[in-house]
Amino acid sequence: MDYTNAVIFIILAFSLGLIMIMNKDRIPQKIRRGMALTSIALILFAFYIIVYSLFTMGSSS
Repeated sequence: MDYTNAVIFIILAFSLGLIMIMNKDRIPQKIRRGMALTSIALILFAFYIIVYSLFTMGSSS
């Protein structure tokens, strides 16, 4: 199975989280909470993809 899209998504999700942490003072207050919740949801989904790919690594499909 090709995991290229999953790897790209994981890198981008963690990059978004890092950018949110590094630039938290520059982000306007109105959109800070929404962007933080969105980045948390994307990071959690990236962790799910990592765990799922580890569990299905040995299967032959």
